[in-house]
Amino acid sequence: MLALSLLHAVTAITLAIYGANALLMTLLYLRRRRQTPPVPPEPAQWPLVTVQAPIFNELHVVERLIQALAALDYPPDRLQIQLLDDSTDETTALAAACIERQRGQGPAIELLHRQKRPGFKAGALAAAMPQVRGEVIAIFDADFVPAPDFLRRTVPYLLADPAIGFLQTRWSHLNAGYSLLTRMQALALDGHFVVEQTARQRSGWLFGFNGTAGLWRRTCIDDAGGWQSDTLCEDLDLSYRAQLRGWRGIYLPDVDAPAEIPPQLAALKRQQGRWATGSIQAFRKLALPVARSPRPLSHKIEGLIHLGAYFCHPLMVLLLLLTLPLLWFGDTAANPLRWLLAYLGLASVGPPLLYTVSQWELQRGQGWLRRLAALPLLVLMGTGLAVSNTAAVAAGLSNRPVAFRRTPKFHVQDRRDLWRNKRYALPLSWLVLGEAFLTGYALLTVAVALWRGHYYAAPFLLLYVGGFGMMVVVGIVQGWQRQPPRRRMRKQPRPAAVVE
Repeated sequence: MLALSLLHAVTAITLAIYGANALLMTLLYLRRRRQTPPVPPEPAQWPLVTVQAPIFNELHVVERLIQALAALDYPPDRLQIQLLDDSTDETTALAAACIERQRGQGPAIELLHRQKRPGFKAGALAAAMPQVRGEVIAIFDADFVPAPDFLRRTVPYLLADPAIGFLQTRWSHLNAGYSLLTRMQALALDGHFVVEQTARQRSGWLFGFNGTAGLWRRTCIDDAGGWQSDTLCEDLDLSYRAQLRGWRGIYLPDVDAPAEIPPQLAALKRQQGRWATGSIQAFRKLALPVARSPRPLSHKIEGLIHLGAYFCHPLMVLLLLLTLPLLWFGDTAANPLRWLLAYLGLASVGPPLLYTVSQWELQRGQGWLRRLAALPLLVLMGTGLAVSNTAAVAAGLSNRPVAFRRTPKFHVQDRRDLWRNKRYALPLSWLVLGEAFLTGYALLTVAVALWRGHYYAAPFLLLYVGGFGMMVVVGIVQGWQRQPPRRRMRKQPRPAAVVE
């Protein structure tokens, strides 16, 4: 019993550290939010820029992406655009037709199609490097729609300081108001991009490139070892390696690039799972280099917390599993869990405060409370994702290769748009069984807590009931709503690489 109590204490304290770190990020942001970098002047001669857009089976959004890239307001003779296509369906033909229609209406777009897909997104980026002509590289995922002036607003920052190796901008949202699910995700993303990224970068700490809506200096990529495919978060991996090599990154929260938020819970789980697996793979790869680097101790600690952020999900599951036997066999009078849960509850104020500050900043104090209406559900969602993310963390800790499963996009922007009848809609995952089990387990733990007089534990445990229960209900409902196409997707022959 003592060993069980000790393990419970270590788990609760570790989780509280993650919660307290969110509070620290918020305080640092409030302290540094006005330390905006000066806007550099436009250069007399714009550098050659290569725009890369890696895609894989993006039938619904590839035309929108190509149109956005063709509309970029940058000197055409200084702009190279590459569509890095690994598709196995009709996306390739659709993209080629769209590029042909755009011919003569903007900069030329090169369609580079790989016959095979080694290394997934990192492999596509690495394979295209020999054909890159630009000294600056901009990257956009398939669901992003950059504004025409994106390059003009960002490229000068790299020219103003040769020590800056990469630049990240804020993600905004094309469909934040589409549903409660997208509103919850928008809150979470805003917390990361408004508060956390700003606080980390302006404090001089290690921070990550988010894979899209940003720029890289070609020499920085080469110096840091190039794109590597041994993690699913090639962006986080490369940005950390670059910073450990002495390069700096810059984050611009006032420049945004809108993107599509997954409207299907299964798609969100897939996205979160890929990020969780890739982050833990990056933790395994980079924890020792970060710890051994000459950077200050605070930088190392924050870097390790950042890389290992997804460890909080298996810790949440473990905490729940340990609570029931401790409540059942523990001494009610001594209340051994009270101080631990109180400490955890105090630290858990951090994430909601972070989200609140992000909405206050984005809305400039107007209408921010309305945006926070989804916050209670976001708290439940953060708990409910613990099962699928725990499985993803386990995959990241293993030595087995993990496939890059891209997040399906459906071109859903207006509430009248539907996702359930479109290709790429995902079926219900078997993980719903684990979520259903833990919903029942949490309910039983609540009952035992009340029976044994541990009333203080009930609100904490009800978060598990609500979070896992929400995953089960929404997952089943959306799985039932899904309408797979009647005909199977025909696998198209792979064309040779085409350069338009």
